[in-house]
Amino acid sequence: MSSPLYALVVVLLLSFLRPSTSNPSDVFLLAGQSNMAGRGGVHNNVWDHVIPPECNPDPSIQRFSASLAWEEAHDPLHADIDVYGVCGVGPGMSFANAVRESRAPSGGIGLVPCAVGSSSIDDWSKGGQLYGTLIKRAQAAVSGGGTIKAVLWYQGEKDAVSEELARAYQPKMEKFIGDLRGDLGMPSLLFIQVAIATGQGPYKDIVRAQQKAIHIPNVVTVDALGLQVSEDYVHLTTQGQVQLGKMLASAYLSH
Repeated sequence: MSSPLYALVVVLLLSFLRPSTSNPSDVFLLAGQSNMAGRGGVHNNVWDHVIPPECNPDPSIQRFSASLAWEEAHDPLHADIDVYGVCGVGPGMSFANAVRESRAPSGGIGLVPCAVGSSSIDDWSKGGQLYGTLIKRAQAAVSGGGTIKAVLWYQGEKDAVSEELARAYQPKMEKFIGDLRGDLGMPSLLFIQVAIATGQGPYKDIVRAQQKAIHIPNVVTVDALGLQVSEDYVHLTTQGQVQLGKMLASAYLSH
């Protein structure tokens, strides 16, 4: 076989063997603060690199990188997004695997990490950097195809630092949801929020009550209370994150 012909055959074979880089069909936005970014397995600012089987990577699950490119997903999903914290296991991979095992979309699952540790609900308000980045990443993620199926949201611990902030949470959250749906042109976009299990201050229960008082169509609440919490009393452990991901998947699949 001549050299040019051999090279052509190799290129053709590789094109069949190379994983598809097409956009995933079912896209999910992951936003909020550090428990969504994932601190599972992080001890003394060092991640233990333990990946439970529920979080194993799969070619059908992709993540949208900080450089706005799709790639195979693996923990820590937020490593290049939540850059000022040490990221470990979050709920994203166990969520995606549970969805894949129950109702695998033909075009695959896409995760768009956007969470930033220690961010308040005010930090996510329209006009701010986090909100702008969320919209930009969401729109870029589906620019080549695919549909945003849901927002997975875990935030509120920061707003537990004062009673004033805690009691103002509900209206701010409702405005955020409305703004997000409006700017994405998806008025019925499913929004799955996590009722916080911990707080960065003493007003966790007020924030939880504010979260549960949100009664907007297509807003579903998953309660993190009772999930395993690490020694810092703020972040979920790896096992807690795995369980949360399954709970989020169940909420999505049953809605």
